[in-house]
Amino acid sequence: MPRQARLDAPGTLHHVILRGIEKRRIIDDDKDRQNFVKRLGDLAEETETRIYAWPLLTNHAHLLLRSAPSI
Repeated sequence: MPRQARLDAPGTLHHVILRGIEKRRIIDDDKDRQNFVKRLGDLAEETETRIYAWPLLTNHAHLLLRSAPSI
């Protein structure tokens, strides 16, 4: 069961975990990996989110990011 959403304040540091269902693969090959990295980069740029670290494994990923500061 997923956790409930947490409150987000501008500039908050977050540890995000992405997991495949039943430990299934989320990345099958280099093309998948490149697609994931491209989409993550585009989204981070669009939302002004800073990503400090992100290991991407075959069945899960971790992101250390900071939400965009308020304007």
